Amino acid sequence: MTTVALRGYSVVRAGRASFLLHRRSALAAVGLLLALTVTVVASLCLGESTVSPGEVVKVVLGQPSPDELVVGEFRLPRVVVGLLVGAALGLAGALVQTVARNPLASPDVVGVTWGATATVVGLMAYGVVGSTGQAPYAAVGGGLVAGLLVYALAWRRGLHAQRFVLIGIGISVALSSLTSVFLTKGDGFQAQAAKVWMTGSLNGSGYDQAGRLAWVLLAALPVALWAARAQRSISFDDATAVGLGLRLDRIRLGMALLGVVLASCAAGAAGPVDFVALMAPQIALRLARSAQVPLFCSALTGALVVVVADLIARRLLAPTELPVGVVTGMVGAPYLMWLLIRSRRGGS
Repeated sequence: MTTVALRGYSVVRAGRASFLLHRRSALAAVGLLLALTVTVVASLCLGESTVSPGEVVKVVLGQPSPDELVVGEFRLPRVVVGLLVGAALGLAGALVQTVARNPLASPDVVGVTWGATATVVGLMAYGVVGSTGQAPYAAVGGGLVAGLLVYALAWRRGLHAQRFVLIGIGISVALSSLTSVFLTKGDGFQAQAAKVWMTGSLNGSGYDQAGRLAWVLLAALPVALWAARAQRSISFDDATAVGLGLRLDRIRLGMALLGVVLASCAAGAAGPVDFVALMAPQIALRLARSAQVPLFCSALTGALVVVVADLIARRLLAPTELPVGVVTGMVGAPYLMWLLIRSRRGGS
């Protein structure tokens, strides 16, 4: 393996394969991994009973420990699901924002998350889906339909970023109203269970949810690597892309589909955890200072945001636990307003 240094980049060659490595993105990824490690350990240590970091490490490594029940059975599955949900949302947000070329675009803003929510709530409220264990499959279907609907309505001889966001917001409002109808007209007991699911919570999360989401992320990895490479071509305008022979429409559709699937699977695993997909890519972009939204850093940032938010949700009003979606919403709503004000003033 050889490395050739360029301005801000390194060209890494391994045999016949070669790829560009943005050095600041790599440093940001290392910093995020360290911050994520510290946060995960803190989340496993803190709770109604405090566990020492040494005992946490023993449990994670599978060694005997008196805290195996507390850490291994109660806290660790919750943290793992939080990591996977955050990574999926961060990556989904980065892909959607890249396709739309707009920092305001994210699955929860442009209707994807509300499509998943409306489908799950409707099926639960009318007794078609009896438990949240079937929610992931319904969420993926609803999110895909909503995402494809937004994409189709926004398409007019190309994908215009502003139209994509505005149509997505309109679809979100319509699906939000439809969700309210389902909650009002459906069975009262089932509707109450649907309301709990809608808050976006990691409470009671287990390895079943983690396993399904892990397989989705693993299957998405080759497509994500392709998307990272395709980001450079998608930054061109349509005329330049046609002149270079690029199939820009197929690239956008592939990236958008991957983002929709990831966001829908994350919603199915933990409910709608709002604003993570909106915030994580922009935080990662500012950390990396790269030309395109860094996909890997966005996934790490999303995981960090969810784990930190869940830790705050568990300890802020202890022993009462808040849903993680409440905490992310409290932070994400002001951030969205800040983005709107900045874009109105002409900021990037």
